[in-house]
Amino acid sequence: MNIPFNGEHPHKEPTPMTEATTNAVRVTAPKPATETPLEMGDDASVSQAIRLTSRYVTVDGEPWIPVMGEYHFSRDLPHRWETELRKLKAGGISVLATYLIWNIHEDVEGEVRWDGHRDVRRFVELADRVGLKVMLRIGPWAHGEARNGGFPDWLQAMPMRHRSDDPAYLAYARKWYAAIEEQVRGLFHSAENPGAPIIGIQVDNELYDNGPHLATLRTIAEEVGMRASLWTATGWGGAEIPYGRVLPVYAGYSDGFWEESTTGWPAFGVMHFTYNTVRDDLTVGADLRDAPVEIDDDANLGAGDPWPFVTCELGGGMAVAYHRRPLVDSDDVAALALTKVGSGSSWQGYYMYHGGLQAEGLQESHDSGYPNDVPVRDYDFFAPVGAVGSQRRHYHLLRQQHLMLSSFGSALAGSVTTIPQQHEGSPRWAVRSDGRSGFLFANNHQPAIAALPALEDVQFTVEFDDASVTIPTSPVSLASGAYFAWPLRQRFGSLAAVSVTAQAITEFEGPNGTVVLFASSEGIDVEIQLEGSAGDVEGATAISDGDVLVLRPDAAPGLGCEVRIGDTTLVFLDRASAESVWRGDIDGRDSVVLWRGGGWFGERGFEAVLGSEGPVLDVSPPLEGAERVSGEGSVFARYTAPAAPAEHALEVPEFGSAPVAPVRRAGSSGRLSAPVDFSAAASVEVPVPAEALTAERAILSLDWTGDVIRAYVGDELIADQYWYGRTLEIDLAPYAEKLAETPLTLRAFAWDPATEVYVDARVRPQGEEPVLEVRSAVVRPVATRAFA
Repeated sequence: MNIPFNGEHPHKEPTPMTEATTNAVRVTAPKPATETPLEMGDDASVSQAIRLTSRYVTVDGEPWIPVMGEYHFSRDLPHRWETELRKLKAGGISVLATYLIWNIHEDVEGEVRWDGHRDVRRFVELADRVGLKVMLRIGPWAHGEARNGGFPDWLQAMPMRHRSDDPAYLAYARKWYAAIEEQVRGLFHSAENPGAPIIGIQVDNELYDNGPHLATLRTIAEEVGMRASLWTATGWGGAEIPYGRVLPVYAGYSDGFWEESTTGWPAFGVMHFTYNTVRDDLTVGADLRDAPVEIDDDANLGAGDPWPFVTCELGGGMAVAYHRRPLVDSDDVAALALTKVGSGSSWQGYYMYHGGLQAEGLQESHDSGYPNDVPVRDYDFFAPVGAVGSQRRHYHLLRQQHLMLSSFGSALAGSVTTIPQQHEGSPRWAVRSDGRSGFLFANNHQPAIAALPALEDVQFTVEFDDASVTIPTSPVSLASGAYFAWPLRQRFGSLAAVSVTAQAITEFEGPNGTVVLFASSEGIDVEIQLEGSAGDVEGATAISDGDVLVLRPDAAPGLGCEVRIGDTTLVFLDRASAESVWRGDIDGRDSVVLWRGGGWFGERGFEAVLGSEGPVLDVSPPLEGAERVSGEGSVFARYTAPAAPAEHALEVPEFGSAPVAPVRRAGSSGRLSAPVDFSAAASVEVPVPAEALTAERAILSLDWTGDVIRAYVGDELIADQYWYGRTLEIDLAPYAEKLAETPLTLRAFAWDPATEVYVDARVRPQGEEPVLEVRSAVVRPVATRAFA
């Protein structure tokens, strides 16, 4: 039987490993991980050998959960690359993913360019310098909201069967691959060069029905000299994958611009906020397919595959199209990511992790035959790191998760997921366990349009092979929007088995022994359950004694909430402090930093972006030679940061008459089209004083409401945005010389109250008149202070 895909994911409820009762589950030791049937991975004798088991990746035999972030070198300015790559590294990214978009490099047939923002070799070498491994996504077809999916116009027009084993097409694909190989030669991880950065290659993207062609592409890449430890292809959409030749990688988005304008929250969304063993999402890219997806009703959709669950496109945010403009929140991104870990992901990959700018005219559009009109320049994606380098709240939320994966990923990697049977009114939860210990994942978050209610009297019981844990010891309320991962019977320092109602962040050596930082769970008291010998306890009160000692900290969560048990110190942070934890190298010292603003670890130490988030920075171990101030607790030394430079408010004249864009429909799906002729748009000139442009970056934040806006310096289009409820950010520093001679020009169309464009109801204007207004325009010079 075949089931046509109609927007609802056709997966079956996962079968629990044991009979479950309300909020209770039994877990057992899993079978040992086995070698995969995939034709890839290093020989075990190779230094820093990267290999695959049925459940996880290993490096030199040790389990590893990579964290991969997408950042497109060709969509940013080269002088920014190193700083932005350092932001990726500081955010907990261990693998950089990047597309090579063919039409950016070979707009004219035979003239392949690698200059300036096209210089992939320099980009990969910089990634290596900052400590990132690299996954190259070499196409030939890439998508990435690029014109023709990245195919140059001349190739797109050729009479051949594109994306197939047509010899004519393969000849051009071979030339493209050979050009890439020449640029990155010597940068592939290998027995001869084990420290080299490139560890993997993805061939094509979103190819659903031609597995043999994917195998051919790998063969061609190898024939021209590319050697990679890992070979991947996107497996979503029920894709046909050549068995053994590529590792299928998967996606998960909280919303999608590719849906219709009449769609509220897409039906596929719920699966990504629910624990399940299904890996596939049949909706990503479905708008580019000629017919609905059809699958067998017994298809496992990736569940139970004999290789690790790997993701490459967990939504770091979401792009917008003219007809549909989702408003994804930071907690949507973070809750989805943590739910994937709880569902068994052994490789977290984000798209996009860093936003960028489209090359003008090379964007996906109705004019190029695509179903969606995306902005001409804007590819910010509301990513954790924005197009101009802004580090958003989900950058910090995800960093907290990535620190957990770095410190405790080995324990997670070897575990398997058990999902209790769900019933109405029960929490969504799962346990990843090795049979003796584990992590309890719970998610009570969905996007605002489908928010989940608070749950009362929540308590979990997990039966292991040799013991049972009930946590908390008394039922609690699970707030709407809550999501967390609690350790169960985990080893922390000298403590052999600890269960905690707080999420572990990272473990390190402090001034008095091992320190473990935890994020407290909103509205739930911190409770520590200790099994076995514990040693002297300071900073907590016992609420139950016996075989299991149950403790509650004496202080409220915060930097001063320390519980010392023997030579191990547990620090329980409030939500804001937990989001401020960083870890990296300062002058050769492995350092933990608490800083509530943006930043990264650079050659001069921790580079803190100065702002209004907080004037103090806490560090362990202490900085050498820097003047300390009084702080909290015994673990961290505190230092003050200088004030940020003054912002510059610009005067934006009123637009006056506010024309709305003409209504057009086009593209392969007949969706609403963006205006292309701005001669009738409202226009204002905005002088920018020279003193606002003296910093290396000068970020203009434009708080506006309307339909579409474009920003010009002279005749150059430097930025645009389809309004969807968020400010437009533009780095004006690269245009400082031009702005000294000409003002910034804004051209825009008003919001049409009769439009069928989808904008989130939380921000959609409710009036009956067209709206076009700029509420504020502020230039923020970006300044940093190095702490070393």
